[in-house]
Amino acid sequence: QVQLVESGGGLVQAGGSLRLSCAASGWPFSTYVVGWFRQAPGKEREFVAAISSSGAYTTTADSVKGRFTISRDNDKNTVYLQMNTLKPEETAVYYCGARSGWTRVTLEVAYNYWGQGTQVTVSS
Repeated sequence: QVQLVESGGGLVQAGGSLRLSCAASGWPFSTYVVGWFRQAPGKEREFVAAISSSGAYTTTADSVKGRFTISRDNDKNTVYLQMNTLKPEETAVYYCGARSGWTRVTLEVAYNYWGQGTQVTVSS
């Protein structure tokens, strides 16, 4: 059974950093694209970043470009999201998703598997 488990969330002051992890099990992890999304209260889930199966390709939302970095370690079946210079408006539940193929990676509906999410709270 496919499982994704996010961790690393917490409370941080504005301008601070967090590193989220998405640990996978149940399938050949190195064959899947992984994306990070976030959902703030009362808002729709939005794309943050995605990484190809090999890690050769990444893409990030314009709103986080230059501050967030996505990476993966296929030996550890884990994808990371390094978040720097966090802002209060980035308070949200952060989810990782997995799918096959590097197309439409910014779209939530394109992902087949999801984790339960991890809460990130940025205080002002």
